[in-house]
Amino acid sequence: MADAKNFTFICGADDFLVGRLGAERYAALAAEVPDEFSREVLSGFAGNVSEVEAAVNRFRDSVQTVSMFGGKRVVWLKDVNFLADTVTGRAEGTLKNVEELQRILETINPDETAVLITAAPVDRRRSFPKWCEKHGDFTLVGGDDKDGEALAGVALAEARRLGVSFAPGAVELLLAKVGSNTRLLVEEVHKLATAVDEGAPIDEAMVADLTPNVAEGDFFEAAEAFFSGDLKWTLAALHRHFFTGGDARPIISALQNRNRILLQVRALVDAGDARVGPRGLDGLPKAATTYGSKFVGATEKSSYNLLTQNAWYVGKLASTGKLPTLKRLIDNQQEFIIAFKQLIERPREQEEVLREMAVRCLSA
Repeated sequence: MADAKNFTFICGADDFLVGRLGAERYAALAAEVPDEFSREVLSGFAGNVSEVEAAVNRFRDSVQTVSMFGGKRVVWLKDVNFLADTVTGRAEGTLKNVEELQRILETINPDETAVLITAAPVDRRRSFPKWCEKHGDFTLVGGDDKDGEALAGVALAEARRLGVSFAPGAVELLLAKVGSNTRLLVEEVHKLATAVDEGAPIDEAMVADLTPNVAEGDFFEAAEAFFSGDLKWTLAALHRHFFTGGDARPIISALQNRNRILLQVRALVDAGDARVGPRGLDGLPKAATTYGSKFVGATEKSSYNLLTQNAWYVGKLASTGKLPTLKRLIDNQQEFIIAFKQLIERPREQEEVLREMAVRCLSA
């Protein structure tokens, strides 16, 4: 039965990528089944063991149903989430229902019923995914996790599908701006592919101009202007922000996040452990080896831990303008604290508070 490939199983860490490939595969299977009443899509999403049992029972009933006109049927069990390492996924009742799901799949006759299952995320340490990999038409989408390399692979693959390419550094900047939001990443690649001239690659300038800053608050215009040292641009950016109804909190947050990163960059550069070069912050991997023990438990991407940042992205931040001195960066941080206190005292004068802060920092 192993060679017969009774069913198709698509899984991965990202539900968007898995669902998209699943929809493509289902469309191909459905094209072979003219009778729309012989096609069925079932939800495998479950919030507890009872819902897992209900999903498996619906699936059993569907695959055991005979086509009204004697033809082939196609069944898609989509959005399966009970194969993950979660409370529901680990429950004894769920594991028994998964065993039942496996027994159902073992009895499928692919000549009578085409079965497609899409699941995200999946704990591949379990026996069921291993069994599916051996006995089914198995596809793992996007690797096991949303790490930077896997996400870069998604962007590059999508670009190839659209017949475009990325220039050096463009993918890294795109990931820095979008983060781990795969759906948005794919949409941004589509947008950039539409805007690029035929035959030309998507370069850093295009990404900087056309891609919104979703992953971090660091790319707010006011933060860009502030750290470039341009007071006139900073005041104009603050005015635009507040003219459209903006609040001071995201500006303060953006400035603090950027300043924290630059403080750490400045310390590494002054110590001779790193250098801001054209391709980013040279020496960050070595610095991680030297100073990684100082950031125990701080593994999530954060402005508090420079070692969690993308080296190219950090270098881009540091090279936007002249890297401020350590004293200037410390003074900035003190000014942000003063401004925060004044915002509490003067809530109706947010723009004025930030303008005064900018003048103090950039006129010094």
